[in-house]
Amino acid sequence: MICSRLLPLVCFGSLLAFQAGVNTPGNFVDVTDASGVHFTHVASHTTRKYLPETMGSGVALFDYDNDGRLDIFLVNGAPLKDPTPAGTIPAKSGPKDWNRLFHQKPDGTFEDITERAGLEGTGYGMGVAAGDYDNDGYEDLYVTAYGGNKLYHNNGNGTFTDVTERAGVGGSGWSTSAAWVDLDNDGLLDLVVLRYLQWDFSDIWCGEHKEGLRAYCHPDTFKAIRPLVFHNEGSGRFREMGDKIGMGNPGKGLGIAIADYDRDGRIDIAVANDSMPEFLFHNQGGGKFEEKGLTSQIAVDEDGRTYAGMGIEFQDFNNDGFPDLIIDDLANQMYSVYTNAGDGMFTYATKTSGIGRMSLLHSGWGLRLLDYDNDGWKDLLVAQGHDLDTIELSNPQLRYREPMLLARNTGHGFEDVSAVSGKIFHEAWAARGLATGDLDNDGRVDAVVSTNDGPAHVIRNLTSTDNHWLTLLLVGHKSNRDAIGAVVKISTAKGSQYSTVTTAGSYLSSSDKRVHFGLGSERAARTVDILWPSGIRQVLDHVEGDRIIQIDEPARN
Repeated sequence: MICSRLLPLVCFGSLLAFQAGVNTPGNFVDVTDASGVHFTHVASHTTRKYLPETMGSGVALFDYDNDGRLDIFLVNGAPLKDPTPAGTIPAKSGPKDWNRLFHQKPDGTFEDITERAGLEGTGYGMGVAAGDYDNDGYEDLYVTAYGGNKLYHNNGNGTFTDVTERAGVGGSGWSTSAAWVDLDNDGLLDLVVLRYLQWDFSDIWCGEHKEGLRAYCHPDTFKAIRPLVFHNEGSGRFREMGDKIGMGNPGKGLGIAIADYDRDGRIDIAVANDSMPEFLFHNQGGGKFEEKGLTSQIAVDEDGRTYAGMGIEFQDFNNDGFPDLIIDDLANQMYSVYTNAGDGMFTYATKTSGIGRMSLLHSGWGLRLLDYDNDGWKDLLVAQGHDLDTIELSNPQLRYREPMLLARNTGHGFEDVSAVSGKIFHEAWAARGLATGDLDNDGRVDAVVSTNDGPAHVIRNLTSTDNHWLTLLLVGHKSNRDAIGAVVKISTAKGSQYSTVTTAGSYLSSSDKRVHFGLGSERAARTVDILWPSGIRQVLDHVEGDRIIQIDEPARN
């Protein structure tokens, strides 16, 4: 079938190594004021320095009403007392600390429809994950928090219903990032929910016992806690089975990403842990997983040290067909880059990639690989800012608020192009969440960033380039409808690129599920090769670029 909407869209039914381009600086512009997105995160800072105050919250870019335009969901905190009694579960008190849903109108501006949609929220929010868990064609939302999470079912009429209790996915403790993923390829999205620490509002003094120098506690102060893994049983119900399937390892999870790292046809899970070994859950098949962080060599840095893993990306940035890992952390640690060797092992490439020297004095949270100039190489965008608001008193060379980082992928490594890529890269924020997607459907990937106790920023990519592009919206039928976990390979005369369909990655956030490829000077992809989660292989020949194309999963190979 072929169809069109408000944007150039072609729908295909059952039919159907790049050389680095010109060194193009980015041009990213903050359009928040003009966009109509007015949001301020509520951290509720106290003199007691409760750890949730510094963690910020997440962002989701998703099309909740299927009009072809991305909408924005922003998670918010809640008021805290000073002091807050141990055992307290914070609750929202009114519109100031509501979560917010902004609907994108045809003119590209946004309207706040939170109340109409029923998404105000209840507790001290943290993260968000978008995914169509019941395959009805509408994206649902899972919102994590301290003290209990919420699953909101998209009713398809602009409203959402809280189905948490019936679904059985409320959880407990302090949840952070979450990922929708079909763990057993049964066509239904399951839910993996990270938890950060065994923590409550007990009054613990950390940092120096001097006026103004009390600090947020180091995660080593608290015990680890295992993630929650909810298997989708169908009919809107889930069953927690993390221990049973081999994902019950206690961690201090902040970021989660998915990819089939060994190309065995089964999706794997990577977790960024704070100040303890990172996790890589290898899918053994039969619904079982094995944690292989140490044996795959992604658990620690090249010196065998742990670090403050926060945000994470799990995509192929060197176009060799195997997904690589990038995990950011705190200043003086360097962001960790692991290239996939293709044999189940990874190589620590922080220094050789160029990311080490540009990240040493910075602290990263949300991060995303995106081809901002459409040259065929995935670049890196990082939301930055330290977690300690006292850091400048103890370490004058560091900053609490920092500009974002844009690292261009040259095909031989990364180079810092932040200074020449727009005013926003000179503005200091306590940035946290980061989601990416093509907000205006112009073929250039945009971003939305949240800040701790500050405003959200809507950032347009206005990079000037003659390069071409191709964006794919995959629709599963035997596979989950979002096609999460599908592996896409596109080939042109210049080489091949690969991407995994996912909304997970970054930090506390959920990005556009559409996969975007820069084509460089090529106007079309010779082939688009899709391995669906069901195992069905689909190949389309000569796919014209500069379009958003919907591809439906065929009934068979």
